[in-house]
Amino acid sequence: MLQQTQVDRVIPYYERWVKQFPTPQALSKAPLSQVLKAWQGLGYNRRGKYLWEAAKIISERGWGGKLPGVGPYTAAAVDAFAHNKPAVFIETNIRTVFLHHLYSNVLQNTRIDDKELLVLVEEALKNSKMEPREFYAALMDYGSHLKRQGVKLNAKSKHYKKQSKFEGSTRQRRAAKLRALLARGASQKEIEKALKPK
Repeated sequence: MLQQTQVDRVIPYYERWVKQFPTPQALSKAPLSQVLKAWQGLGYNRRGKYLWEAAKIISERGWGGKLPGVGPYTAAAVDAFAHNKPAVFIETNIRTVFLHHLYSNVLQNTRIDDKELLVLVEEALKNSKMEPREFYAALMDYGSHLKRQGVKLNAKSKHYKKQSKFEGSTRQRRAAKLRALLARGASQKEIEKALKPK
């Protein structure tokens, strides 16, 4: 829910979600249409579907193995926050901290690769002597603070892509189509088809 969505916006959705689906088993038993209705308003509906699919896998096989929608960043973030392991990852707020303190004087058209930053994050984590979850929480909070202060350095990252406007986009049309399908009680097959990118 937090991917590309601010915490303040996510909190009410998260609280409703956990009441409705308190366990992976509860989520896995829900029809996809119910899951997507609960997800409405968060955007990126495929993430809701991935979460539902992951809950089915976890319910059947347990927590080990690959889960849909979980890439290296998410896996490392879960390791750090849920298991307090010294996993190394980067996200937008962490990237902002390192770019601000180490690269703000670099030429305007220079773009920094996350691979370079990951080495620095790993070194900083080791040198901090902090628990991983505390280290990352502090970095994310500080990065968020920097952004609120007007520090905008995303364009210095090689991985930065300015997101296209939602208004008039295929994402907006796909979301409207999905809302209409959910409202009329469409079949799971129709819903899954609507979630596929064109």
